[in-house]
Amino acid sequence: MADDTARTQAAPAPTAAADPVAAPPAARRRGFLRGGGLRRFGWREWLMVLGPGVVAANAGNDAGGIATYASAGAEFAYRTLFVMTLLTVALVVVQEMVARLAAHTGKGLGALMREELPLRTTGFALTCLFVANAGLVVSEFAGLAAAFELFGVPRYVVVPIAAVGIWSLVLFGNYRYAERGLLILALAFVAYPIAAVLAHPDWSQVARSALWPHFDWDRQFLLLVVALIGTTITPYMQFYGAGAVADKGGGPDTYRLARVDAVTGSLAANLVSACIIIATAAAIGGTGPLDSAAEAASALEPVAGAFAQQLFAIGLIGASALAAVVVPLSTAYAIGEAVGVERSVSRTFREAPLFLGLFTGQIVIGAAVSLLPGNLIDVLIGTQVLNGLITPIILSFILVLANRRSVLGDAANGPVIRVLGVAIVTVVGVLSLAVVGQALLGIG
Repeated sequence: MADDTARTQAAPAPTAAADPVAAPPAARRRGFLRGGGLRRFGWREWLMVLGPGVVAANAGNDAGGIATYASAGAEFAYRTLFVMTLLTVALVVVQEMVARLAAHTGKGLGALMREELPLRTTGFALTCLFVANAGLVVSEFAGLAAAFELFGVPRYVVVPIAAVGIWSLVLFGNYRYAERGLLILALAFVAYPIAAVLAHPDWSQVARSALWPHFDWDRQFLLLVVALIGTTITPYMQFYGAGAVADKGGGPDTYRLARVDAVTGSLAANLVSACIIIATAAAIGGTGPLDSAAEAASALEPVAGAFAQQLFAIGLIGASALAAVVVPLSTAYAIGEAVGVERSVSRTFREAPLFLGLFTGQIVIGAAVSLLPGNLIDVLIGTQVLNGLITPIILSFILVLANRRSVLGDAANGPVIRVLGVAIVTVVGVLSLAVVGQALLGIG
């Protein structure tokens, strides 16, 4: 059983070789510290460090994310791009805070909440995460089902096979191999930037929409904005990212690497998100909400022509499979950390029964529920709205933890990040309350 307190007390004091402050100034200018030694920060190190941040951020472009971004382009053309610009800044700020918390403390968000926040507050946060993630796991398998149905393969064949494959990826490999598998799945997102370029959109209009502040307060636009928030800064990304950084090991001297990973992943993921909106807007912008995966696939016709549906299906398979691993793992990390038990994808079932049991249970339930009949696009977007409503709650707790010097010492948030963090939580919270208020009052 993991014992965070014992590990913290037993950790040796940093030596001069491992302490950036104690290292000679010339050495600090030449490179960075990793594993107690100085190394130059070049492109090889940049590639080596890519992992939890890239996986977590790109997992946000899951089945529900693709459906939400494509629906934004189909219904409102380029009008949501300014929202995506703001969300990119917000995602970078949030993911950096999460990486800093995990790197400097060696703990995930669940463990930090357990230690720093009241028990009822921690329980409330984890309940919100569990509810949101339960819906998302269903949506990921629904996304896999929708993708394979474009190939003519029924969901009743695909979903059970996919569930066993995803379960095996985590259960029968250590963290290094699991992470490599997830990064390979993320390559499926390359199709969307290519589609955005080949669709020949009006780039001047794209630039204006992305940079010029504008907003609509009608109910449908607001609902979609909250869905964009829910899929871009979705809570499970933060729990998975922190848990995976802690699982990977390291310490304060590896924070710079974790920060590069987090920022790179955030920027790359939102570039793909914007390209999905642009490609869909150029192809079917202004036609209204999406009704099927086949409609969303039409955005890839400039790339693949008659094979657009097949290319879309491949991207959707990669996106759904990636998130079908990350979402249940984020729940398992969070609850395992809060309870204080062993949690690692490098452990066996006997060593980490609760962690791997939670992962297994979510896979089984998510796969089973996804086999029920229904409109898959509505399910996918609906889960993102739920995430958008829960996001400000989780973000407020992350901000409280990152602000505390008792947790991070000198690495705690400075004045600028504090202001940005409060602004992000406030704006997201106001939008979420507006959607709830409209729903209760029947406005729009």
